[in-house]
Amino acid sequence: MSHPWSAPVARDAVRATVTIPGSKSLTNRALVLAALADGPSTLHGPLRSRDTELMAAALRALGTRITDGPRDEWLITPVSPHGPAEVDCGLAGTVMRFVPPLASLATGPVTFDGDPQARKRPLSTVLDGLRALGADIEGTALPFEVRGQGALPGGRVTIDASASSQFVSGLLLSAARFDHGITLVHEGESVPSLPHIDMTVTMLRAAGVEVDDRQPDVWRVKPGPVDPLDLDVEPDLSNATPFLAAAAVTAGEVTVPGWPEHTNQAGDAIRDILERMGVHVRLDGAGLTVTGPEKLEGADVDLHAVGELTPTVAAMAACAHGSSRLRGIAHLRGHETDRLAALQHELNSLGSSVQQTDDGLLIEPRPLHGGTWHSYADHRMATAGAILGLRVPGITLDDITTTSKTLPDFTGMWSTLLDPVS
Repeated sequence: MSHPWSAPVARDAVRATVTIPGSKSLTNRALVLAALADGPSTLHGPLRSRDTELMAAALRALGTRITDGPRDEWLITPVSPHGPAEVDCGLAGTVMRFVPPLASLATGPVTFDGDPQARKRPLSTVLDGLRALGADIEGTALPFEVRGQGALPGGRVTIDASASSQFVSGLLLSAARFDHGITLVHEGESVPSLPHIDMTVTMLRAAGVEVDDRQPDVWRVKPGPVDPLDLDVEPDLSNATPFLAAAAVTAGEVTVPGWPEHTNQAGDAIRDILERMGVHVRLDGAGLTVTGPEKLEGADVDLHAVGELTPTVAAMAACAHGSSRLRGIAHLRGHETDRLAALQHELNSLGSSVQQTDDGLLIEPRPLHGGTWHSYADHRMATAGAILGLRVPGITLDDITTTSKTLPDFTGMWSTLLDPVS
């Protein structure tokens, strides 16, 4: 059920320390690897949100045992996957793209479905790729069925992953369990969000899987065992960006503790973007601290590798002095919603001047006014509306519950951000 929410206005500069829950990307990749491992795994501080609970439920449906540990942990005991089973993908791209390769290793049929919006998301790339590797699958989009035979030959496959890096990650995560591993070749426009593939490769290697990614657009995974995990999940840096943006648009200061010095998370790119918009950025033992300027500057930013940051950056750009160009993000037209069309419509409805280009957005700041901000069942659209609400009285989000996809207590965290003493 949708829940409208009046975005609170920042009466003064925002000054707060905000602790961010664990990374969705790390949590869901780790859950898949743990389900394939040769022994029990432990995830410390995993994200508990709709997307990760959907992933855990999907793996449980296939037989994996996932229980709570005594200190904010998930304890995972792998079991040979089996059907019949039903998987609810919700609107989680990681579930609909990471679980089918694992389901192809199950014995018995596994059916997949999800939210109405999820049925519009592209899946044929990963499903056709699995068919080429020997899987029996009926359907090219949700709902579909994987008829597992207990094994998958694997081998060489060529796909076009220009719409989403998740097509690559989904096939790589289970590939060590394919009879012949995988040689995955991408042909097409450049793959977006490459940091997410780097994260997948890093996690595979940490689990003892041999991966060769030396050749551009080619990934080779050898068949073999998957070591159990004992993983401390980093804070979700992409989820941190709305809170950092709060400092940027109010000339305030926000610190996020636990920001890693080295990481594969795409959200780490926000540091450079903020600096280019005139924000002071400091990473030290206290975490990442950003201090907003009196006048936020527009910027020309290539977001091809970090498209998930686009709604946050667009919201900041609408509050800046000077125009901004966001480039390299044509693939966002196929995300939870068409994010480019959604951002253009919503920003213009509040008084901004936004035009779409072939690969992005041109944003000319204008005086903004209140109104309804539509989330389109997209958590990052919702948080973008909250950022604007800090500066513009009278903005109402049509549905704040969509933030539960990755931040179950977003409204509570946002309230604390504005009133850290209470």
